[in-house]
Amino acid sequence: MLNKIDALLSEIKGLKATSSNEAEELRIKYLSKKGMISSLFDEFKTVPPTEKKAVGQALNQLKNEAQQIIQQLKEQHEQSDTSHGKTDLTRPGASFPLGGRHPLSVVKNQIVDIFARLGFTVAEGPEIEDDWHVFSALNFPPEHPARDMQDTFFIHKDPDILLRTHTSSVQVRVMEKEQPPIRAIFPGRVFRNEAISARAHCIFHQVEGLYIEENVSFADLRQTLLYFAKEMFGKETQIRLRPSYFPFTEPSAEMDISCTLCGGEGCTMCKYTGWVEILGCGMVDPNVLESCNIDSKKYTGFAFGMGIERITVLKYQIKDIRLFFENDIRFLEQFKSAL
Repeated sequence: MLNKIDALLSEIKGLKATSSNEAEELRIKYLSKKGMISSLFDEFKTVPPTEKKAVGQALNQLKNEAQQIIQQLKEQHEQSDTSHGKTDLTRPGASFPLGGRHPLSVVKNQIVDIFARLGFTVAEGPEIEDDWHVFSALNFPPEHPARDMQDTFFIHKDPDILLRTHTSSVQVRVMEKEQPPIRAIFPGRVFRNEAISARAHCIFHQVEGLYIEENVSFADLRQTLLYFAKEMFGKETQIRLRPSYFPFTEPSAEMDISCTLCGGEGCTMCKYTGWVEILGCGMVDPNVLESCNIDSKKYTGFAFGMGIERITVLKYQIKDIRLFFENDIRFLEQFKSAL
């Protein structure tokens, strides 16, 4: 047995390999479960007890020597392959493909940038809110339909904890913490219990704005929104304000812009009226100011709110709002150069 071990050790010490693949073949031949050294360990069971110590030591030495020699051969050729063969270090590097912003992010950033030029800062708040910040502080009476389960997602059937239905809740939080002058916009995601279709979704995004100061008038609101419309949709864009109702503003209005597709002449987008609605607005109701400990006799203000999806649909003439949430790379790649 010792003679076999010595002969195999001499053989292993003379091993050579011309590549890392040949070194791996040698490892399999000598060190695998069915290799030559493993066969000797199987024979060790038949060695007389008086010889076991010497044979065992010789076997272990053989195995260790084989592992070191074969490992050295592998490392030698792996380094050679890396340094000489397969990678041309003088070759020009290949650029990685760049991603792009989501169209909703593109439009949100444009909206934020436009209002930043007018001095509006950005504020954000929690998506899981309480009744006070979403409804009560905004002058929603207890029986208002927006409190109904069919419009609002409540958390664990708790009527006081809900997913915010508008970012007006952030307006309340800002008014509670700060005193006028306040000039801020509030972008964020909101939730309403609505059926998903090409024109509606249960998740969407808003940007709301708030300006509170002494002697703020409806004329200030109109000029602010006219500036926004022209910056977002083009210098030729016109606006009109129609009377409306919101619990938290008085007077209230909805704003239309002249259709960006037909220039106001009439088309399917504007339903042949020449106008497309984009947002709601109005003067902040004095009850809302008082709820947030702001003196309504000294300060006035205006507020507005728009859906980012709505603005994006109009700006890029997208026909199905569900495309914003499907993550179809073919759709998203069209906006790589937008911003």
